[in-house]
Amino acid sequence: MSAPAARSLLSPAIRPFTIMACAIVVLGIMDRGHGYFFSIGTVFSVMQLFATVGLVALGLGLSMLVREFDLSVAGIVGLAGCIAVMTGVENPWLGLTLGVGAGVVSGVLQGLIMTRLGLSSVGVTLGGLLTLQGMTYVLTGNKTISYPNMAVALGLNEPVLNLLSVRSTAALAVFVLAAMVMTYTHIGRDVIATGSDRRASRIAGLNTDRVIVGVFAASGASAALAGVLLSYSLGAASPVALADVLAPAAAAAIVGGVSVVGGRGSPMGIAAGVLTLCILRSGLSAIGVAPHVH
Repeated sequence: MSAPAARSLLSPAIRPFTIMACAIVVLGIMDRGHGYFFSIGTVFSVMQLFATVGLVALGLGLSMLVREFDLSVAGIVGLAGCIAVMTGVENPWLGLTLGVGAGVVSGVLQGLIMTRLGLSSVGVTLGGLLTLQGMTYVLTGNKTISYPNMAVALGLNEPVLNLLSVRSTAALAVFVLAAMVMTYTHIGRDVIATGSDRRASRIAGLNTDRVIVGVFAASGASAALAGVLLSYSLGAASPVALADVLAPAAAAAIVGGVSVVGGRGSPMGIAAGVLTLCILRSGLSAIGVAPHVH
């Protein structure tokens, strides 16, 4: 391979897709032609996992683009799911609205605390994470809450072209929308500018505080949507069901090309990072690798 081609494959925009392709090739070789990995069931499993981890990683990745880190996404996932299950039995759209609304309110409040008081996002969102988890325990009484509207649960898991579900299709639509906003609107340019050089952006007249609050609102909404859709699809919500989602979401965002120092990354790159981790997890399970290896 020529040097220019090699540099192209390792460029920040292409690298996440290169890593994903390598993962597919390695798992295909490990499958030894049995066809377990390259099956419709495995693809469906990958996309179901993507629907949950992807939306959380998207929210976390957006906060990283402005050189912040939203630890509270792991807390809002559980709280939003419980709110939706408790309020959306008769009207699922009401539960969805209240659950996602809780994520938006959480993000706005944390963003305002950071910008008004000049506090670190790690400290503020760590407090937010613990507060949201505490609220979830209080709201549920530390018990799993069932969701009796099974028509919604079955509908969200209904296969689309045998490869996707309604839930994973919704997650993909959110990524496409986020990519369009980041690419074709001034909002995306403002986010990148804020993460690249906040001081210079302020001098240029950009209201960086407003950008940060907006990003954290979007982060909370994305993570909350993941919790609502998962809880509806499972027919239940638990205060501890997704307590371990933060680590894979952060790993996916970094694999997807989001810089930890801000100003670099894209929703499509995050999607590629999430798919890479989901392919590894589902692929290793499909070819029979022991769980402790995962």
